[in-house]
Amino acid sequence: MSAREPVAVVGVGQTKHVAARRDVSIAGLVREAARRALDDAGLGWADVDAVVIGKAPDFFEGVMMPELYLADALGAVGKPMLRVHTAGSVGGSTALVAANLVAARVHRTVLTLAFEKQSESNAMWGLSLPIPFQQPLLAGAGGFFAPHVRAYMRRSGAPDTVGSLVAYKDRRNALKNPYAHLHEHDITLEKVQSSPMLWDPIRYSETCPSSDGACAMVLTDRAGASRAPHPPAWVHGGAMRSEPTLFAGKDFVSPQAGKDCAADVYRRAGIADPRREIDAVEMYVPFSWYEPMWLENLGFAAEGEGWKLTESGVTELDGDLPVNPSGGVLSTNPIGASGMIRFAEAALQVRGLAGAHQVDGARKALGHAYGGGSQFFSMWLVGSEPPAT
Repeated sequence: MSAREPVAVVGVGQTKHVAARRDVSIAGLVREAARRALDDAGLGWADVDAVVIGKAPDFFEGVMMPELYLADALGAVGKPMLRVHTAGSVGGSTALVAANLVAARVHRTVLTLAFEKQSESNAMWGLSLPIPFQQPLLAGAGGFFAPHVRAYMRRSGAPDTVGSLVAYKDRRNALKNPYAHLHEHDITLEKVQSSPMLWDPIRYSETCPSSDGACAMVLTDRAGASRAPHPPAWVHGGAMRSEPTLFAGKDFVSPQAGKDCAADVYRRAGIADPRREIDAVEMYVPFSWYEPMWLENLGFAAEGEGWKLTESGVTELDGDLPVNPSGGVLSTNPIGASGMIRFAEAALQVRGLAGAHQVDGARKALGHAYGGGSQFFSMWLVGSEPPAT
């Protein structure tokens, strides 16, 4: 049996993420991102062999099976088209499915795309299940995750200022990213810390926005990468893991599926010490406290120590381990696309094409996404050089 084909990211495209894109339909939104990804790759619609699309639950927009009507907009008529869904991690999972199609030599060049048009829905109330399926007063995802944040604070002894440090960092990083949704030019740490409390201990400025947006990537094989007009990002390892929302012994603070997913990615990529070998991390942080929590879950810090990396400035753009140089989910959150944006931004870093939020000398970067009740995880590690064979 032949070895897996090396997979390269040769094109990345995003829309400008905003609260409401009323000038375009969903079809127009996704085509905008796809066109930009193809332009980055120097390719046309005819060069794409298959399309892999992902989004959050259909009820978020009320359009059932939108992939059927989006086939035309994405140049997929007469071509294989695959839909992926893994809740909030779907953007990452979609990219991994596309990468595996190339790695397995099923297709040579694949367009992968994820999107959300939150302005045509209300995801917070869509996620607020009625009694008896969920306890009352948990409006939206923030209400679900806030108790887990408090549990982390108790276990780690983290001071209550850590969440505001993350939000302040990510909103400042977003100012360097022209595609980011939130551009708060007057942001200060004091403004974050004085914003209204929504779900104790999560304040308004420590939460993600509701965004309209799409992200697309073009993935291809070694031969395709050799013809690309810009440096490619090479996929060194990727993995998905899941676990039930609720089960006896589940650790909501540091889910086992997340640990297992990261360990699998590092094994595939030959990473022995992620803290030292990885140059940048695009991490799925919809509420600020998840930065220190995931730093531990992903093996960058020992249990109870993640908040110390945040507090000491390690995760700043100019720090030793920059986390979310793009501004992250805290600054841009088209739910179905948020995971793919993490993967795409990691690719931009190792390609040296991240613009004003480029991490100097980034050679290896991790893209991370999670979804559901901290139950779905998808991650990949990309590098500036092809993986060792």
